[in-house]
Amino acid sequence: MSRRTLVRSMGAAGSLAAIAGCTTSGTGHPDPHPSKPVPDKGDHDDTHDNGHGDDQHNDTHDNGQYQGSDNSDPNSDIRTLTSQVELPAQFRTPLPVPERLKPIRQTSDTDYYEIVHSQAKAEILPGLRTPIMGYNGTFPGPTIIQNPARHVVVTHRNALPVPTVVHLHGGTTPYDSDGYPTDFILPAETYGTFPTMPAMPGMGAMDDPDAVTSRLQRDYTYPPQPRAGTLWYHDHRMAFTGASVYRGLAGFHIAHDAEEQALPLPRGARDVPLMIADRAFASDGSFMYPAIDPTMRTTPGVDKPSVNGVMGDVILVNGAPWPEMKVDTARYRFRILNASNARTYRLALQGSSQGFTQIGTDHGLLGAPLHQDTVVIAPAERFDVVIDFSGHKVGDEITLTNQLGSDSTAAVMRFAVARTVKDTSSIPSTLSKTAAITPSASMTRRTMKFTRGGQGEWLINKQPFDPSVSQADVPAGSTELWTIVSDFHHPFHIHNATIQVVARDGGAPGPYDHGWKDTVFVNKGEKVQLAIRFSDLKGRFVFHCHNLEHEDMAMMATFRIV
Repeated sequence: MSRRTLVRSMGAAGSLAAIAGCTTSGTGHPDPHPSKPVPDKGDHDDTHDNGHGDDQHNDTHDNGQYQGSDNSDPNSDIRTLTSQVELPAQFRTPLPVPERLKPIRQTSDTDYYEIVHSQAKAEILPGLRTPIMGYNGTFPGPTIIQNPARHVVVTHRNALPVPTVVHLHGGTTPYDSDGYPTDFILPAETYGTFPTMPAMPGMGAMDDPDAVTSRLQRDYTYPPQPRAGTLWYHDHRMAFTGASVYRGLAGFHIAHDAEEQALPLPRGARDVPLMIADRAFASDGSFMYPAIDPTMRTTPGVDKPSVNGVMGDVILVNGAPWPEMKVDTARYRFRILNASNARTYRLALQGSSQGFTQIGTDHGLLGAPLHQDTVVIAPAERFDVVIDFSGHKVGDEITLTNQLGSDSTAAVMRFAVARTVKDTSSIPSTLSKTAAITPSASMTRRTMKFTRGGQGEWLINKQPFDPSVSQADVPAGSTELWTIVSDFHHPFHIHNATIQVVARDGGAPGPYDHGWKDTVFVNKGEKVQLAIRFSDLKGRFVFHCHNLEHEDMAMMATFRIV
């Protein structure tokens, strides 16, 4: 039985029972190419359902081909779930900052950590308890700090009733610690046996003979990272990544290097990670997710109205709804991560004329600071920015808005200026020694087409994900030119490699394409050329769309570093 046969019935409507704290119930990256206009706001109310999971989303036709008409709005034709609870007032919850995990032991060159994957209940919305799947029982999980020249070993223990897989997103990692999607950490034997390739509706399961599984725990080993950067770790289990991340399995991993630490950038309490994620909530406070199998044990996939992706009507920052952060009259460094399953944001500052000073992206610092009035951030992208509050007075309020949202999704969080201080930080004109990759005739060129299949599955080069098939064997340490072609809104992500954007549709890179990246947004109808520099760590890895519903529905491919 072929993998294509297995994915044919994906997206079929199934049971939406409220099991394991996950039940069910569409809206807004403008085209990053600067030549295309972007509206200040995206109104997506026409894609909403009635809040009960009924199939009222008609833009995905039975032939499986995308029929939408809006080429610029990165959230068009993606469904927004409507919460079944009264939404809380905005800017009432203090911004939480994830705990920094302490090593359990240290040697001369290695820090050792332990993290338990466990169920818990969290008060995300006031007065309600939301069941989560969390790293150490928290959402977000604890932050791991990797200092220059230090190795990190994390022992992950699985106390959940389902398998997990941990991927260090953006990390340079050995293949057996990268989080290949079938390399399960299996739960306790009492929870049963799980195939490495879970079955689609009505089909039998397949096995991945090369999968490296373990029972209850696994050590993930991370060498010193080549550059400072805001990385993150999240679940990467085959066909269930969307549900796992939605329920809380995500956390920061921040890598430092000597170059970054020598700079006078804001630090300490003024170096703040911001994990932005949208969610919807059922009437009992549980996360609302349209899974065919809410137990995450047998059948992967989401109901048919959600096959384009899942978005929610509540914006969380570090796990809190529309929080407020009290700030000093000083510069702050914010490491912004879009940890949403499918939503893209266009961030702006209301109440301030300063805008953002972008100092970094997915894989660390830019060569020089860059002013941005807005920041468009697709799922899994990171933007490292400085916001300067020194020109404000105590009592001023600055709102971080989402210009691609409407109603409850138009605001993200608020900064309230609370204290006057002397600030000794600064932003130097040179941040990092970086060099642009110049394409050459000797570079291997490949084209990867991200398209919808005739049966509704999401494909790469007309192929659904198959662990046994490599779509590219690349020499270790090499640089290749890949052209990504898209028929929908797809954030392209590649493991164990770093990217520079060379061109969009034959023109210049877009305003948000600067620096070294691992995730690049490709809008509907675009062709984006990428220079990809591969790690010298050999083995089997994947690239995929980071719309998590697309990834789960087969839009992923294996490549090998040889």
